[in-house]
Amino acid sequence: MNLKRRKFIKQIAISSAGIAVGGQVLGLSAKSYRNIIGANDRIHVAIIGVNGRGSSMASTFVQQKNAEVSCICDVDTRTFAKALKSVSDAKQINIPKTEQDCRKVLQDKNIDAIYIATPDHWHAPLTIMGCQANKHVYVEKPLSHNPHEGELAIAAARKYNRVVQMGAQRRSAPILTQGIEQLHQGIIGRVYFAKAWYTNKRKPTYLKPGIVPAELNYDLWQGPAPRVAHQDGLIHYNWHWFWHWGTGEALNNGTHEVDVARWGLGVEFPTRVSSVGGRYHFKDDWQTPDTQIITMDFPGRVSLMWENRSSNGRKIEGGERGVIFYGENGSLDTGGDSYSIYDLDSKLVKEVKSVSTGEPLQGRNTASPSLGMDSMHVADFLDAIRNNRHPNCDVETGHKSIIGMQLGNIAWRVGRDLNLDPKNGHIINDPEAQKLWSRSYEPGWEPKA
Repeated sequence: MNLKRRKFIKQIAISSAGIAVGGQVLGLSAKSYRNIIGANDRIHVAIIGVNGRGSSMASTFVQQKNAEVSCICDVDTRTFAKALKSVSDAKQINIPKTEQDCRKVLQDKNIDAIYIATPDHWHAPLTIMGCQANKHVYVEKPLSHNPHEGELAIAAARKYNRVVQMGAQRRSAPILTQGIEQLHQGIIGRVYFAKAWYTNKRKPTYLKPGIVPAELNYDLWQGPAPRVAHQDGLIHYNWHWFWHWGTGEALNNGTHEVDVARWGLGVEFPTRVSSVGGRYHFKDDWQTPDTQIITMDFPGRVSLMWENRSSNGRKIEGGERGVIFYGENGSLDTGGDSYSIYDLDSKLVKEVKSVSTGEPLQGRNTASPSLGMDSMHVADFLDAIRNNRHPNCDVETGHKSIIGMQLGNIAWRVGRDLNLDPKNGHIINDPEAQKLWSRSYEPGWEPKA
């Protein structure tokens, strides 16, 4: 981490939360970190995709110093009212304009940056289009629908010198950053294995032919994906479980924990990936697994494992999600902006937590730890723009963190382990699997960096 980034994370930590070490809170201010960024230039942001997370994140952007949400964009005009209310409730004076077509947003010279919360099949193509239109990009996870798109997104960000941040909020969490640094400094000796997991209680999904609502531009919703008939039950969330648009739970939620695991292990591309599992809980229309284990081997005798149960909420290690690092002298546990260290006999030897000290971060409910991390990650993105630097989860970092999970899905789909080039993660000697490295596109929508 360079000195600018280190100083910035310390500023966020001081202004947004107290730090509890061994049960004691250090004397840190709880003032809003809207005052951190000292630049005078206002950054105008367009929020693209506001049916769910985008509407909430619009408020997060508004509450940054010298940032304004200037446009709300979604292919479904029924989403506009909620998003505009989110902006208004966050006390922005200027009312954003609304737009159904993201291509028109990219043509607006007054927009400096775009935030992308669209379905996965749009993430990389729109990131590339944004860079080509001279916009900085904050794109939600996963960065791409397939590995090839991730490489194109990196090429576009570098070619057009744009800041591209992937929405892996834990990269901007100050206490977790401290914990990862402790790992790298050898607090539990050589770290050789990380276990990550996610559980939920999702219900079955059944699709059926339906009429496209008048408010929805379904052709534009499909965008880069080859055209298929509209079906009720797919939009606005269940597309996650179909390969044509989504990437399954592995990329939907696994991205967060696996990014932290890769970060802590200090690894880049795997040498081998395997996956087992299936759609076991329900007999419905899901194509992706609800029960899945993905394992990755890396150079230097290091491994990573991710376990998922989308339809059974039984906690693992006491948590619905989390990461444990195993080393020669102990282990380190984390799930959000905190960490705990245990010796080889499972005795707790150190615990560091982030604790709110009174003022709700950005004026919002702090019950969910991700809300504070969202704010810090957005602040980092805006600071990176102002200081012409890579953000905490730069496009290349994001690509390296999701490619193992994408390869895990490929391994599951072809039914065998994949051998990989550790320099770039490319599949070796498996033509059938290599076909899934990329995808087909609707003619005229092929992404090009």
